[in-house]
Amino acid sequence: MPDSLWSTPIWSDIDPPRQGLGLMRLADDPGDPDHDPTTVVHTAIDNGITLLDTAEMYGNEELVGRAIAGRRDEIILCTKFGIRWDVPGRTERWSVHADAATVVASCDRSLRRLAVDTIDLYYLHHRSDETPIEETVSAMAGLIAAGKIRAIGLSNVTADDVVRAHEVHPVTAVQEEWSLVSRGVETMLETLAHRGITLIAHSPTGHGLLRRSPGGSLGSALAEVATRHSVTPGQAALAWVHEQGRRHGQPVVPLPGTTSVTHLLENVAAMDLRLTVDDLRILNETSG
Repeated sequence: MPDSLWSTPIWSDIDPPRQGLGLMRLADDPGDPDHDPTTVVHTAIDNGITLLDTAEMYGNEELVGRAIAGRRDEIILCTKFGIRWDVPGRTERWSVHADAATVVASCDRSLRRLAVDTIDLYYLHHRSDETPIEETVSAMAGLIAAGKIRAIGLSNVTADDVVRAHEVHPVTAVQEEWSLVSRGVETMLETLAHRGITLIAHSPTGHGLLRRSPGGSLGSALAEVATRHSVTPGQAALAWVHEQGRRHGQPVVPLPGTTSVTHLLENVAAMDLRLTVDDLRILNETSG
């Protein structure tokens, strides 16, 4: 592997960001200070949340660029490429484009929309059945050599994809869902740990389900744990994901998404919530 293709680490294996902010639904919301996008982003940065995550398919990179203006040096900026809506403005059908030409063109467009010179962590948003992942990652490595991105990430991939990609160029992070209602990524942990790859755990509150109540035994267990610590069910669920990194010896960065300053501050508080062995036993016995 040519030395020129090795990226400069954007964090160490033993000191990754504690938590990130998912920006998928970030949008202008005139008249509501709690949902003002710039306030949400700046409040996150002010509270130590520096990993900010968006994607070209979210359609809000220009808004994110405006929100981070003047604070670029304080954040780890992440975006993704590869998914396109088949019909603009309609979200029921999409396709994956991961060929080398798309990698370069998508990155250039994201750089313009975000109004930055470099993207810190650039993800393939979804595996492709048509383009070998080796071709995609080789093109991404070229972006590093050109100074357009600093590190490579993968999302919605298999363990085999990770192995093959990492042989072309070191992968810094893999982003997959991990929560009390979605634990499939746990089969990938050994593959990631062996290669020093950080897991970015998106949707740690189950796409908002765990902020409310999933019902059944899990809902009861989550309510019990939340009451014991005087926190919300969503905070308890987020704390569970934080604990998984320590439990598995795997760098894990929970990535809750929100458009609300109120919810953001709840997520920040959850970083310091330590669940007990009994809490974890109750939640693990009832989770899916």
